Formats: sequence, C-alpha cells, structure tokens
Amino acid sequence: MGDVAAPEWDRLWPDQNPFLRHGFLSALEHSGSADSASGWTPCHILLEHDGTAVAGLPLYLKSHSYGEFVFDWAWADAWHRNGLAYYPKLVSAVPFTPSQGPRIGVAPGWDKELMTLRLMQAVQQQLAEQGASSWHGLFADAHCRTLFQASDPGLLERHDVQFHWFNRDFDDFEAFLMSLRSSRRKNVRRERRRVAGQQIQLRRRIGDEIDEAAWDAFYHCYRATFLKRSGHGGYLTREFFTLLRERLASQLMLTEATCQGRVVAGALFLFDQQTLYGRWWGCLEELDCLHFEACFYQGIEFAIERRLQRFDPGTQGEHKLLRGFEPVGTHSLHHIVDTRFRAAIADYVAQEREHRKSYGEQAAAYLPFRRDQDHADQIGVADRSGRAGRKTDESA
Repeated sequence: MGDVAAPEWDRLWPDQNPFLRHGFLSALEHSGSADSASGWTPCHILLEHDGTAVAGLPLYLKSHSYGEFVFDWAWADAWHRNGLAYYPKLVSAVPFTPSQGPRIGVAPGWDKELMTLRLMQAVQQQLAEQGASSWHGLFADAHCRTLFQASDPGLLERHDVQFHWFNRDFDDFEAFLMSLRSSRRKNVRRERRRVAGQQIQLRRRIGDEIDEAAWDAFYHCYRATFLKRSGHGGYLTREFFTLLRERLASQLMLTEATCQGRVVAGALFLFDQQTLYGRWWGCLEELDCLHFEACFYQGIEFAIERRLQRFDPGTQGEHKLLRGFEPVGTHSLHHIVDTRFRAAIADYVAQEREHRKSYGEQAAAYLPFRRDQDHADQIGVADRSGRAGRKTDESA
C-alpha cells in the first residue's frame, strides 16, 4: 500500500468502508501484521490511466490459510495427499476481517464491468507467474460478486451464515427491547444488571478520545485473550493499533470496561455512515455477562445513537440470535486452476450451500422478536446485504 498515495486509493472506494481504506490496509502492512513475514505478501492490483488510479483490487499471496475465516484446510490436505502444493494461493480479502463488503474499487466515471475484467486478467497473470493453485475472493458483497462472476462464469461460490443486528428506527435501547418478546427482554435486562452488580463501569471512547493509555490497556486484554484461547498473542501487533489511530481515528470506537479503576476488558469497533463493525475483544477476567454487554449491548446503543442501520459483530455465535441478531448470508468466490480439483470442489460447495441454507432457516426460528411485530422479512437466510433496506444498500 506504500506504493500508492492514500487519496488515490481511497478515491476508488467512495462508500468509506473502513476496511478497504488505505489507512487500514497500510496499517496492517506497516505494522508487520499482514506482510511477507506473516504469510500475507501484498500484491495488490492497481489499474492506472495517464498516471491516475482508475481501479483497484486488494490481493495477497498466501502461504497458509490463517486469518481468512473461510476455511479451506481440507482442500489443502487434498492437494497434499495427491502430491501437489496448494500453497501459494491468491486471496482478495481484508486480513483477519470476516466482514462482507466491496472488493473491487473503481473510480467514478469508469465502466465497472470492463475494469473488473481487466483486474481479473491481471489476477490470471499473477496465478501463472506465482504458480498459485487458486484465487479466492472472500466476503465480497452482492455487487462485486456479480462483477466477478460476469468476468469469470466458472467461479465457485461458497455460502455461510453470520448474525447481524438491524436498526428499525429505534429511538433508544429501550425501544429495541420493546421489540423483543417479554422473556428475552427480561433476560437482556438481567444480564445488564449482572454487569452493573459486579461494579463494572462501561465507557465508550471515540477517535482521539482513545489515548495511549487506553490503547495499551486494550492491547493487554487482546493479547491475554488470544493467549488463553489460541496459545499465541494474536495476529495484530501493538503498532497496528497505533497506526490505526493515526490513520483512521474518525472511524474507531472503543468500549472500555473498568472495575475499581482498573481496565478489565475492551471491545474495539469500526464504523462508517451506515454500519458498525465489532472487531476485537479482550478481557483479563471472566466476568459474568461482560462479553454480552461490551460487545453487543454497547454496540447496539451506539448504533441507535448514531442512526446506523446495521451492526456486524463478526463471525460465529448462535448466542447472538437470542439478543436480536439475525441470520444473514455471506459469500465467497473461488477460482481453482486445476480442472480435476475444480470439479470435486464444485460438488463439495454445492452440498455445503444446501447445508448452510438449512442452518440459516433453522436459526431464524429462534429469533426473539414479539409475534405482533412485522418481521416477515426476517424468515430465512436470503442474502440480506440489501434487506433492512430502507436505508442500506447492497454494498452493506
């Protein structure tokens, strides 16, 4: 990302999705969080006309599958068992960020289909030059998937399910609670009381309000949680968060939890004009219901206050359903160079799609909303990237 000026790159992404901004991607690279040493070799594609950027595609050469959240370890094993190398592979994604959004950036006034075709021709050249097994476009939004598939009809599509919260013009958190069934409403209130009963104070800091002491405390919590769960200190370096504050402060929100004056947990979010993105959580102690409060309820309150239309809290977690987060479909696209493996994987993803569709439909049955509310559009797991649709668009 250091090879392109920030204004040139950012002009390609007018919706201000924080993860595709130059500040976010360059912070990952310059901090050593996503670089060649970490197995994320940047090889982004930029199309220029008369020295001006007109289209861009984030692209990484990968030597492993960590930090992607679209799991293909079984594919790598199949290559290995047949005496072939699955790595390196090419990935168009945001490292460590399972959030659906744009993957193709095109400057205003340029034909998106033509630019996508040229970008994918450049990907094909990279595949050949690098000897890569495949290209993967992860968590692409509906518009970008259409563009990718028009340029390459043979792309394989995988489906998955996440749980997102949608703002139905709630005036405040209490109005949201009133949309829930009585039993679920009482449960949320009970969980919030349990946090308060442990004498935990919650504070939301935005942008420059997050000072160095707050970053140090949050990073301490982040590393402690990764060490406990995964045996390593996390994918992101301390420098990444410093650079993120320098380059993207206006789109950051930190929920800080303290007990007796000591920081015990933190949840870091990013946001744009439409969406709140819950990204990283860390804690030093296992305190009752604190995760729900810091990661979910504080985020919902913030989204309502800011009139944001959607809250994407990250991947996994059926426990989100009972707290008002709805099943939504996510998608990824895959180009497999070897035609023999491509046929086998095509059968696999077709079966997987049916399974994920069934899972989403079953999950929707557990939504906690009142029966007298108009939630007909909640049933099923159709791609909701444009549903809640009064104010959102497909790129959400």
